[in-house]
Amino acid sequence: MGGKPDIIRAVVLVFAVGLVVTGFTSIQASEDKPRGQAAASVGVIQAIEERLNR
Repeated sequence: MGGKPDIIRAVVLVFAVGLVVTGFTSIQASEDKPRGQAAASVGVIQAIEERLNR
């Protein structure tokens, strides 16, 4: 019975680390979004220009 509190602490620690990592990745994703959308629109424009050039 002496090992159960240690297991609970380990599970809580893993959960907390997961929350922190998720928070950081969501912040990075929200900062990178405008660049990704701009790159996607450039790709679409290039595809349209290729069709018009044929």
